[in-house]
Amino acid sequence: MKTVEFREALREAMSEEMRRDDKIFLMGEEVAEYNGAYKVSKGMLAEFGAKRVIDTPIAELGFAGIAIGAAMNGLRPIVEFMTFNFSLVAIDQIINSAAKMYSMSGGQYSVPIVFRGPTASAGQLGAQHSQAFENWFANCPGLKVVVPSNPYDAKGLMKSAIRDNDPVIFMESEQMYGDKGEIPEGEYIIPIGVADIKRAGTDVTIVTFGKITKVALKAAEELQKEGISAEVVDLRTVRPIDYDTVVASVKKTNRLVIVEEAWPLASISSEITYMVQKNAFDYLDAPIRRITTADVPLPYAPTLIEESLPNVARTVKAVKEVMYLVS
Repeated sequence: MKTVEFREALREAMSEEMRRDDKIFLMGEEVAEYNGAYKVSKGMLAEFGAKRVIDTPIAELGFAGIAIGAAMNGLRPIVEFMTFNFSLVAIDQIINSAAKMYSMSGGQYSVPIVFRGPTASAGQLGAQHSQAFENWFANCPGLKVVVPSNPYDAKGLMKSAIRDNDPVIFMESEQMYGDKGEIPEGEYIIPIGVADIKRAGTDVTIVTFGKITKVALKAAEELQKEGISAEVVDLRTVRPIDYDTVVASVKKTNRLVIVEEAWPLASISSEITYMVQKNAFDYLDAPIRRITTADVPLPYAPTLIEESLPNVARTVKAVKEVMYLVS
């Protein structure tokens, strides 16, 4: 095993796949000469050249469309959005072309493409640069949506995403690029659609994904100090969702708290809540609780950001509520 940063794990995955298959290329704003806005693609231009690591204009709709056309004609693009906030400019191409093309063409055209980049909040970036869109993209048939929480998962899932013949939305976090973790020296892949139990427990299930997994794990540590055993389930992908792992955990613990950095309406936590009450209602000893982002545009002041986003204190409180330890 070796220790790498999150950004290095992504770079290794992309570089290994590009060495394996010359049809794969990377394109996006500042991915080449500048080595990536967050240095994810550092050194890739030098290795693969300007035909496979391509700097684009600030025109997400245009270069997303170019990449989709390339995918339909046999190539396998990786498209970096400097932030998924900017993907809204390209959402027509992602939804109406990439996601629907296989169905609309009767299976004649596949769109093997990965759209990747940071999502959600990353400090004082303002309301227009701090939005979580995982549930937006997960709502669309034809897309797969991957949200890893650590370097090991990031590398294994990125390799699976690149090899997938369907369009994959691969969502990261600016606040995770420097996170360090162990990965194997050799090649490995992680299948899309398989959740991971990051911490086993017996008293309550906490379901989460992406960088908020760190919040859930810290909350579980605090709860353990008070004798409460929390099981933390990291979805890793939110389309498809591994419902079986979630339901099996709830049947064991009989309580569920879902923690997600998204607005509450029509969120991933809403979907998980529905599926658990449908498939494990008789196992629940308390109503399901959700921790989400406040239903407002994200403020700029640090104190208000802390109040708006899921955090350890809110998660601990929700767990105690489902255990009837607080009212």
